[in-house]
Amino acid sequence: MPGFSPKSMRARRKKPADVGTIRAYATKNKGRLYEVWYRKPDGSRGHDRGFKLKRDAEAHLASVEVAKLRGGYIDRADAKATVAELGAEWLARHKAKVTVSSHHSVDSAWRVHVLPRWGHYAVGAVTRREVEAWLTDLGRTRSHTTVARARDLVAGIFDDAIEDNRVLKNPARGLTIKRKPIPDEVFLDHAQVEELALASRYPDLIRFLAYTGLRWGEATALRVRNVDRQRRRAHIREAVADVNGTHHLGSVKSHERRLVAYPDFLDGAIERACRGKSPDSRLWEGPNGSYLRPGNTYSGWFAGAVRRCMDADPTFRRVTPHDLRHTAASLAISAGANVKVVQRMLGHKSAKVTLDTYAALFPDDLDNVTAALTHRRAERLSRAD
Repeated sequence: MPGFSPKSMRARRKKPADVGTIRAYATKNKGRLYEVWYRKPDGSRGHDRGFKLKRDAEAHLASVEVAKLRGGYIDRADAKATVAELGAEWLARHKAKVTVSSHHSVDSAWRVHVLPRWGHYAVGAVTRREVEAWLTDLGRTRSHTTVARARDLVAGIFDDAIEDNRVLKNPARGLTIKRKPIPDEVFLDHAQVEELALASRYPDLIRFLAYTGLRWGEATALRVRNVDRQRRRAHIREAVADVNGTHHLGSVKSHERRLVAYPDFLDGAIERACRGKSPDSRLWEGPNGSYLRPGNTYSGWFAGAVRRCMDADPTFRRVTPHDLRHTAASLAISAGANVKVVQRMLGHKSAKVTLDTYAALFPDDLDNVTAALTHRRAERLSRAD
């Protein structure tokens, strides 16, 4: 036939370029083995070898082709990247997104817990069962926060590995850990707040913390220009963090940026804190204009004030600066504030966080509901008569 030759026949019999092939090869120690060649999704050639039986090679090739069709192909070479390699890259990106104090906590979890245990592992070799066992073991000696931070760090690294087509599943996502214990929070009443204030070196700051709920870092970063004395509002935009003895000033998270109202009986305290200062000056400062610290846990000025209160009043419980934040929430709730008001005041991300922390302090409205139903029913029935 014209235009028909053995060469053209051989060309037509060749397999398409994207169809894989299986070849045998000889080794000195293991004898005859099989290797698989195939086309990767990016167009490059894939090559896996070391199969003892041809049917194992065929099964592997079939699984590769199915994975390509489903969009779940994982390159063996990519899956060999270690957790140490990918973790270092993840931490570098994470550092640019969070505050110095947040990154310090995550970096500590990486160096102390994750890297020693998983650093040498290839990401493709980490199993969910192994990670779960590790977290359980870690929970026997470490706090809930530490375990949760380690789990979330591993999960973040594997999220990136999935996005880069190194693994198909995240072995750390969805794993439950031991429950966070309910803290024994201390709530001061109005008289105790005043008692602590009068016993301390900075009474106005004590009152301000106990009635606004600001975090220590938010209050000590507050500048004169952040306070609207006409409307009695404090604009929370910055916070200072103490990381290994060094102060770092930065912006607060988006949900923590807020306007916090303070009561009129703090007018004098705010006036004294702002008097004679420039708009950029901080309301409360330490020696030589440094950021104010609460001092040593046992011998600092705050601890000294608490100790004097406990000596004078046996019912006064030991408190920390953060307990003044809990006190503010308690006093606001007792004054009738609802959960959304408390959430905004404290800068919580959601009302769920507020309820999880202070649910027991909110009044039980069940009796109010039933009483209202009884009253409304009687009212309707009396009208009908």
